[in-house]
Amino acid sequence: MSKNKVNDLRSALELLRQIPGQLVQTDVEVDPEAELSGVYRHVGAGGTVERPTRKGPAMIFNNIKGHPGARVAIGLLASRERVGYLLDCDPKRLGFILKESVTHPLPPVVIPNEKAKCQEVVYRASDPDFDVRKLLPAPTNTPEDAGPYITMGMCYASNPETGESDVTIHRMCLQSRDEISIFLQPGARHIGYFRELAEARGEALPISVSIGVDPAISIASCFEPPTTPLGYDELQAAGALRGEPVELVQCLTINERAIANAEYVIEGEILPHVRVAEDQNTHTGKAMPEFPGYTGPANPELPIIKVKAITTRRNPIMQTCIGPSEEHVSMAGIPTEASILVLLEKMYPGKIRNVYCASSGGGKYIAVIQFQKKVPSDEGRQRQAALLVFASFAELKHVFLVDEDVDCFDMEDVLWAMTTRFQADRDLILIPGVQCHPLDPSNQPEYSPLIRAKGNACKAIFDCTVPWGQKDRFVRAKFKEVDPKHWLPDLF
Repeated sequence: MSKNKVNDLRSALELLRQIPGQLVQTDVEVDPEAELSGVYRHVGAGGTVERPTRKGPAMIFNNIKGHPGARVAIGLLASRERVGYLLDCDPKRLGFILKESVTHPLPPVVIPNEKAKCQEVVYRASDPDFDVRKLLPAPTNTPEDAGPYITMGMCYASNPETGESDVTIHRMCLQSRDEISIFLQPGARHIGYFRELAEARGEALPISVSIGVDPAISIASCFEPPTTPLGYDELQAAGALRGEPVELVQCLTINERAIANAEYVIEGEILPHVRVAEDQNTHTGKAMPEFPGYTGPANPELPIIKVKAITTRRNPIMQTCIGPSEEHVSMAGIPTEASILVLLEKMYPGKIRNVYCASSGGGKYIAVIQFQKKVPSDEGRQRQAALLVFASFAELKHVFLVDEDVDCFDMEDVLWAMTTRFQADRDLILIPGVQCHPLDPSNQPEYSPLIRAKGNACKAIFDCTVPWGQKDRFVRAKFKEVDPKHWLPDLF
């Protein structure tokens, strides 16, 4: 359970204000069209963003061009250290507390409308001056983007047949005064399945989009199958992280619920059999930068959310992120680490020391597994573990296996192990022709004639562990244990 009293975006920002180097803000006017993200690229984006960039503080912009009185927060989760502060946990143990949260869920509760902070101010689409593009200070990442994007919206919808609910994050582009396109990767998210069920019945799917929430919700919403199967509401994991249930509220214009203390809530319906081109307003041919570091093509046909209302807190704060930033690594990678721990600890109890989904893979493509061989028969089990992970988490492309004396969170240390404990002719295991992720531009038939379909890849296991019978040949140099604070108290 967290002890830092964080339960919404504002309390999270207040916590970061108290920690040196974790939050900065500016009153200088910034244009949300590409300029805001261009600034934060230099402040703290990190991840797979084009260099120069760095890991740095979260940031609040207090003066948004074209949006008087609006504020935008960015980079809240753009460092593992900061996620540790926000979840009250050692950054290297985040995967373990998320593992516990998903296996000990705490269901959300519904509170009365009059107690919901997210409904302090109400704008209805029937109002003559209603326009989502004016109400939401949604930025673009680059000048080529299809339009302003909501990148940190918690989409909440329910199965039209069973009533089971799910929360996920999707890219959503503002298209008109009351229309927002939503990208639902086929077969990858439960809300996409709910939409398919509703469309087959000729029905619209009610959906709420909550923006500016407790970071525990942002992280938990990124769990995926098989860890959170169909019917598992990830808000249960967020509740477990905080030790108290997430509060929901009934929406005002649709039959769905929203996160009660969100800064903004969009209420709407995904219309059946209605599609629009993602870049219909800009015709750039591009969507927005995604986690691999590339700007993907605009989708020619996306479903539409018909907005019924937007409700907000007083003086709301828009929350956003840069697509390829370290923020995506935190949101996608840490839940995947937890999921891998859940899987492998069942198969190899006591042997999996830790897991890291590396920044260079956007939190999705690379996993480093720290495996401890304890008996001679453990030799080879590390490779079986990697195969299990590939079978369960299709988006992973490369798995690095390291021993317990290698810091799996330090890619320099991982590369050291790869240099001194790896021979490609015996320790590289290739798995060609399997499904991976369509956003990797090398996973395309144009890249290699051996790739049969978009998203196919040759996955690889890099076994950088020492063979059991040779452990005494690979003992790292031992240094004297000292307390450096004695000599440099200000540095340590």
